[in-house]
Amino acid sequence: MQTQVAIIEDDPLVRGYLADVIAADGGYALVGTAPSLTAAEALLGRTVDVYLLDLGLPDGNGASFIPRIRAAGEAKVIVLTSFGDRETVVRTIEAGADGYLLKDSTTPEIIAAMEAALAGGAPISAAAAVHLLDRLRSLPAPTPGEEAPPVLSPRETELLQLFAKGYSYKEAARILSISPLTVGNHVRSIYRKLDVHTRSEAVYEALRSGRLNLG
Repeated sequence: MQTQVAIIEDDPLVRGYLADVIAADGGYALVGTAPSLTAAEALLGRTVDVYLLDLGLPDGNGASFIPRIRAAGEAKVIVLTSFGDRETVVRTIEAGADGYLLKDSTTPEIIAAMEAALAGGAPISAAAAVHLLDRLRSLPAPTPGEEAPPVLSPRETELLQLFAKGYSYKEAARILSISPLTVGNHVRSIYRKLDVHTRSEAVYEALRSGRLNLG
């Protein structure tokens, strides 16, 4: 089965390049493209596994479309943009993006990012990761007296540490010598405790709340 990909990008040259990237790999098929948020609405009714999403669209910020994608199905969202500033990176990850790449990413990097996202990873370009970690480390500690958040188990913390380093479910299962099914059970527990829906959100929230320390 080919992975179904949709592209939301207003620049025709970039859109064409990404379409060529998809066409050149036999494991992927292009479902459709859209040059704007308005046009992207038509993609929500199709079967899509991965969206490649630009942020600077003519009728709005692409990050605002991520909740619409989430509501429509289980597709992964990889932002592919020229914006690498700290505020944009953090805001986009908070919006629920599964990955964040800059437009100077190579063809192998784009394919690898899609594979990682589909495997449960959170591919983020090195430049974007620096901003994200800087932001997380600058957040204040929880205020004393606040209601204690649900505590993560040692195994859940181990999993989040591996996820923060970019390991997939399968790789984490191998490293921890547990089955992928057990990993899935732990992940569901993590999502419930942190009130999140994606791996990138889980890592971000755990770091923000002080329940995970990358040291």
